[in-house]
Amino acid sequence: MLITLSELADKVPDGAKIAVPADYAGISMAATRALIRRRARNLHIVGVPTSGLQSEMLIAAGCVKTYESSALTLGEHNPPPAFNEAVLNGSINIVDATCPAIHAAIQASQKGAPFATLRGIIGSDILQHHPDWKVIQNPFNETDDPVVAIPAIQPDVAIFHAPLADRDGNVWVGRRRELINMAQGSKTALITVEKVTDDNLLENEEFAAGTLPSLYIGGIAHCEKGTWPLAFWQGEDENGDHIRLYKSMAKDPAGRAEYLEKFVFGEGSPS
Repeated sequence: MLITLSELADKVPDGAKIAVPADYAGISMAATRALIRRRARNLHIVGVPTSGLQSEMLIAAGCVKTYESSALTLGEHNPPPAFNEAVLNGSINIVDATCPAIHAAIQASQKGAPFATLRGIIGSDILQHHPDWKVIQNPFNETDDPVVAIPAIQPDVAIFHAPLADRDGNVWVGRRRELINMAQGSKTALITVEKVTDDNLLENEEFAAGTLPSLYIGGIAHCEKGTWPLAFWQGEDENGDHIRLYKSMAKDPAGRAEYLEKFVFGEGSPS
């Protein structure tokens, strides 16, 4: 179950649909750099429910064919240059959604259901761009009561960073239940972790409730500071200076290539 970072990236085939979490939940930037070094192509990224620098860099490296989410944001460092350019020139496909719709579709897959229903998007123009979303009548109400049926999203793999794994292949995610939803809604999960313990997490009363069992996991790589330069909810602070450096270098294709050469392929990469 414990594998190297390059072996983890090799488990993601070209064309895979990949679920990634929002920046606050634990982004595996180590796996992101490994995928770029593998020169992954035609990936379908699903931001659950948004994504940020991770997807921005994958787009900058030419790894992405489709981006599906409710947003791609660098937060206070907006706007994301490679993403904006790709949208304007049509080099990637955009599947627009809302945060509740993304979560509902992942949860439908987690439950083995073909779709989930929502009300809040009725009346919005996003329905015009989603022929796959169907407005249906609530079958439990005899009066007019429309709801939107949203097809389940089942990614090929969920990729994220977590604080702790054990040698039996279980991963502790604490209160970040969206990571469990992502892993269980996907065909498998590939996870980088800060630490590895010899103690079985599922046998520990303190950790068991927040632990993702090994049966949902296809590989774990030990990568300290695996979210760098992003923050991590278990203690790693954001390196704002480096994100600003990325923004300054990523204004055009030549600058993006220079950044990737130094900080992904070269000695400037921490992982």
